[in-house]
Amino acid sequence: MSISSDEILVTKAKAVRDHAYAPYSGYLVGAALRATDGDIFTGANVENLSFGLTICAERSAVAAMVSAGKTRWSELAVATKDGGTPCGMCLQTLVEFVEDPANCRILLCGSSGTVTEHRLIELLPMGFASDAVRRVG
Repeated sequence: MSISSDEILVTKAKAVRDHAYAPYSGYLVGAALRATDGDIFTGANVENLSFGLTICAERSAVAAMVSAGKTRWSELAVATKDGGTPCGMCLQTLVEFVEDPANCRILLCGSSGTVTEHRLIELLPMGFASDAVRRVG
């Protein structure tokens, strides 16, 4: 019996969740991001006493992807205790690295085993964009 690509992504998100550092909120989050070439990058949330310095699992996975020289992703699994969605900061970060937010899948996994599927465009229907802000390179 082979494991589906979704199951692999969910399993990796759940496994890295065990390494989250969340002594203040107790809300452990793991993320597994599949780059468009199929490589998977993981991240866990890392809290800090100065809450503004906290790094979310999703942004941690994006940083790992970019550090490996990749800049596009297509699928993401996020594991939490209750299947919570990525925060607004993470969603805006995620939209930076996609061609079309309607084609990017996000799997939300709760501790009960429930997995729901969403598209990035559903979770961030009007991400920040401006003609006044352009890439310089």
